[in-house]
Amino acid sequence: MAKALLGYVGGPDPRMLSEMRRLQQRVQDLENELVKLQAENDALSAVADEHSLLSSIDLDQREPALT
Repeated sequence: MAKALLGYVGGPDPRMLSEMRRLQQRVQDLENELVKLQAENDALSAVADEHSLLSSIDLDQREPALT
């Protein structure tokens, strides 16, 4: 009875198998894109760290804070 409720009567549904394969491929494509974007982000972060605005501030000539 439980198998019938889950759609296992008569073997696997070809439409469901096709949809599952399509979704698995989509997940794999998205994971690959994520890896690519993370690598690109890491490279951009490294460049940004080299040209950081904070590194250009001279701490010896800072102005006093207002109190």
